Amino acid sequence: MSGDDRWIEDLLRPLAPQVLAALVRHYGNFETAEDAVQEALLAAATQWPERGVPDSPSGWLIRVASRRMTDQLRSERASRHREERIASRTPPDELLALAADADLLGEDLVHDDDTLTLLLLCCHPSLTPPSQIALTLRAVGGLTTAEIARAFLVPESTMAQRISRAKQRIRATGAQFRMPPEPELPDRLRAVLHVLYLIFNEGYTATSGPELQRCDLTAEAIRLTRAVRAMLPDDGEVAGLLALMLLTDARRAARTRPDGSLVPLAEQDRSRWNRASINEAITLITHTLARARLGPYQLQAAIAAVHAEAERVEDTDWPQIVALYQILEELDPNPMVTLNHAVAVAMVRGPRAGLALLEPLDADNRLSGHHRLHAVRAHLLEMAGDHEGARACYRTAARLTTSQPEQHYLQTQADRLAKDRE
Repeated sequence: MSGDDRWIEDLLRPLAPQVLAALVRHYGNFETAEDAVQEALLAAATQWPERGVPDSPSGWLIRVASRRMTDQLRSERASRHREERIASRTPPDELLALAADADLLGEDLVHDDDTLTLLLLCCHPSLTPPSQIALTLRAVGGLTTAEIARAFLVPESTMAQRISRAKQRIRATGAQFRMPPEPELPDRLRAVLHVLYLIFNEGYTATSGPELQRCDLTAEAIRLTRAVRAMLPDDGEVAGLLALMLLTDARRAARTRPDGSLVPLAEQDRSRWNRASINEAITLITHTLARARLGPYQLQAAIAAVHAEAERVEDTDWPQIVALYQILEELDPNPMVTLNHAVAVAMVRGPRAGLALLEPLDADNRLSGHHRLHAVRAHLLEMAGDHEGARACYRTAARLTTSQPEQHYLQTQADRLAKDRE
């Protein structure tokens, strides 16, 4: 999609989960509904720039998707002669009648809590956790299969198969579009929070393309997390995740220069950070840490709060950050935590101590080929005075990333060290 048509993408992205949720709730059959919604979105992207946006965009999408869904079900019935499976919860004749009268559907199908219910449906217990997260990113977050694959550090073909199987599994279980039973809610909620975390991360630092940030995704992740917290106001991890998002998003205006190039945390103009978001988040995480059982999102939010409270980068309380990362690694060990822990350790004990923490990550398949490992190693090698090693790692990191702003920044760092050597 060209830059001139980006407004269509910005308009359609938040509408997509609303339309999908409305169709699944009304008709059932998640898999067929998702395919129909994708066709409706494509039709809108093609027609609206020429004909104009309809008065009710969501109503238009629902009507078009309903007709597409009817056509798909009728074709499947004719070719396979398996009426009971195809019809899902709605008898074929009734479904055709509804679609024929689709102009009466539109906004009447949209409910305020549909998107949240869809989130929980995508995290159905019949799916493995990776499938739950992938399906939700696709159906609710609107990410492409390629973007989800990069978030999971797996090939795109693998992710496409995972999403397809997840949709088929949802249909085979006969899952209903409704809130899950109380005993199932905690496990489903953990998967939902992980999904929202990944959606936010994709928006905050896009894995590919010319722009560093995708504000539509970060805004949607924050909106959905607020919705979950409204439903579960006493859950510490929901509050922790919301605080983490607010603290991280508060830096958005300071992360890029006028030309769109990346500004690292240490060089950001902190007067441009959103103090209202920071104050809301700090109040939230302070209240939560005092009352709720400690969890990974609360710890990450606490770390972000330490950064936010430092008026200058040199005022950062790195020993406190190291202590928080040590607790986080015990509670939720993963390579990204180790990577960030290494940076904090380097700021307290020196770059060689940080580099030592990175060594085991070379054997971790989840991160060994990721550009962030090489970028962090380059930074620490430069701190240690090994400019030749740092330059090589910056170049490797630049080659591995598909984000153009990150690639430009990393290559610029490598070029700077090359000039210093001359």
